[in-house]
Amino acid sequence: MPHVVTDACTACRYTECVAICPVDCFHAADDRLYIDPDGCIDCAACVPVCPVKAIVDAFDLATGSEELIALNRQRSRELPVIDGKSAPLPTAEARRQSLNP
Repeated sequence: MPHVVTDACTACRYTECVAICPVDCFHAADDRLYIDPDGCIDCAACVPVCPVKAIVDAFDLATGSEELIALNRQRSRELPVIDGKSAPLPTAEARRQSLNP
């Protein structure tokens, strides 16, 4: 089962996960990232490097959050691949602090 970017990524778009990913399965929107579930090799390298803990194994999604798998699949087909580290959004630090008090 693939890993999934959750809504915790919104307003952050940290890319430490992208830099460590051995395959090109991350896709970037203006406000967050998405994982292509068909490209994800389930290595979990991205999970511990996310500063906002926005990436989870699909098996570990909270009940009622299963739609995030379909959302990641859909958006990854619509958005360009991001294959390198870039600067986080200007709102990222405040968002990180609000998620990790």
